[in-house]
Amino acid sequence: MLSSVLQSIQEELAPYQAKLIAVSKTYPKEILLEAYEAGQREFGENRVQEVVDKAAALPEDIKWHFIGHLQTNKVKYIAPFVHLIHAVDSFKLLKEIDNRAAANNRVIDVLLQFKIAEEDTKYGYEAAEIFEMLDELPWQDLKNTRIVGVMGMATYTDDQEQVAREFRQLHTYFKRLKDTYFKYQSYFKEISMGMSGDYPLALAEGSTMVRIGSKIFGERD
Repeated sequence: MLSSVLQSIQEELAPYQAKLIAVSKTYPKEILLEAYEAGQREFGENRVQEVVDKAAALPEDIKWHFIGHLQTNKVKYIAPFVHLIHAVDSFKLLKEIDNRAAANNRVIDVLLQFKIAEEDTKYGYEAAEIFEMLDELPWQDLKNTRIVGVMGMATYTDDQEQVAREFRQLHTYFKRLKDTYFKYQSYFKEISMGMSGDYPLALAEGSTMVRIGSKIFGERD
């Protein structure tokens, strides 16, 4: 059953050449292993202790994505193995990731999180803050982090036009960043947007990776 769900989603993503991040937060390791055995290799977690425990117990070739709000004092725990940090929302956090990556002789890829939703509960930079950071702060001096794209979460609403508009806005921000700061960096190519309830809209607006949990693993307790 789980393998057929994964295959169905992958077939939806194929025309867009988008990646599937299986959001495995709160699900037990046994279910993740079942998904792994069905071919899934990229998993998303939003709690540091949970991803540390799962990374230690599950196959080493899994690529772990940290998709939640990350506190600077927790970066050290995931720096040895994390594949991509989706939600960088301050220069302070970016610097800490760089320091911890250097300590582990790694370069860690990150996404800048834009606040595109109209909900106050969502984290992320306001657009003006990101452009100000890139214009004024010494982010290019950070040698052990690599900004590879952007991430955002749309408003939780049934209004599909609003959701599509928010995703479209994130794609616009991505293009502006690409043209202004990353024109010659081929690695700057990721737009992480879309979850179980809205990923078809995200794909239509240019998402390169979708974060899907409940559609794969079932509703959480």
